[in-house]
Amino acid sequence: MASESPISFFLLSEFRSIAMSDEPSLTRWSFQDFKLSYDAKFGRKREGSPPQNKPTVERGNPPVQNTSDLATNEQYLSRVAMSPAHRNGDLLNGTAEIPQRSLIPPFESAEMRTLAESLSRDIIRGSPDVKWESIKGLENAKRLLKEAVVMPIKYPKYFKGLLSPWKGILLFGPSGTGKTMLAKAVATECKTTFFNISASSIVSKWRGDSEKLVKVLFQLARHHAPSTIFLDEIDAIISQRGESRSEHEASRRLKTELLIQMDGLTKTDELVFVLAATNLPWELDAAMLRRLEKRILVPLPEPEARRAMFEELLPHSPEGADIPYDLLVEHTEGYSGSDIRMVCKEAAMQPLRRVMATLEDKQEPVPEDDDIDIALRNTRPSAHLLVHRYDKFNMEYGSQLVH
Repeated sequence: MASESPISFFLLSEFRSIAMSDEPSLTRWSFQDFKLSYDAKFGRKREGSPPQNKPTVERGNPPVQNTSDLATNEQYLSRVAMSPAHRNGDLLNGTAEIPQRSLIPPFESAEMRTLAESLSRDIIRGSPDVKWESIKGLENAKRLLKEAVVMPIKYPKYFKGLLSPWKGILLFGPSGTGKTMLAKAVATECKTTFFNISASSIVSKWRGDSEKLVKVLFQLARHHAPSTIFLDEIDAIISQRGESRSEHEASRRLKTELLIQMDGLTKTDELVFVLAATNLPWELDAAMLRRLEKRILVPLPEPEARRAMFEELLPHSPEGADIPYDLLVEHTEGYSGSDIRMVCKEAAMQPLRRVMATLEDKQEPVPEDDDIDIALRNTRPSAHLLVHRYDKFNMEYGSQLVH
């Protein structure tokens, strides 16, 4: 044994332990066959032919794969397929297993599969469960979205050739007006796979990974079509290029890859929609605006929408005093939907503050004024200062509803 190399000594020890086992198919191997099998498996010397007396695979079971080449989800699926409960495609109760679409499509490398697994965490499982009726107001935005996304999915035979559906939609407007809720309502209505993507989903610290993440994202969306890619706060991802010398090279590459993938959607018939939302539409790159063909303004709520919000959030109670909805609507001009929710929350907190003061035996009195007036004084609008800029952008670039 002194002349043997450490690798050969190790292999000989392994072979002896296998030869002493109770498995008859393994004991028929020679040491040379075992060494050739070891070399072929672990990437060492590949001379000669594989052993002829290989261990047989039980009939009905899939062959064992090298798990180092498999992604995590594929290893799980492989283990499920190898389990006794799923052999020969049968479940324990004897019924046939229904094949389902794999979560991740086949990729050319393990690196791309790893990136796909990280992006798969941003898929919203099941329906977001946001109905059109749960969004108060915004009738024009709803109709434009139905025309751009919902109708092509429901009636695909009418949207062919020149009438092919729009692949890019931009929702812009003040913050807190319901842009994200509209996107979730589209996913609920269309029953599409919903990718909720932010800047953290596709920006990586590793060189070149950001562009690969964008490419993998669109490949996943095509695999799960019909699907909706929702890019929230898209101005943080693709602002105007070339305006600042401090722009990093990686940022330019990411923007270029996103533009290329967006352009590729218009040349295919796959139902993949990119739904973007921003509070700063004037900061978007002109090339991205061209690819976002439908640009829909989501404005501040109208008086009718504000009244519907107050009636839902502050309903009448049988024993309580009537709530002055008209006064609330009159004093909330310029408030967003989020601001109105804060007004209702502040009004509901006033009775609770009086109860807590009594329970804690506090000496300072809680004002007994009208709770609605206190809520209006303590809550100010947060999105009314840039309304004129949104109207100007809508006049120049927005998609108007034709009556």
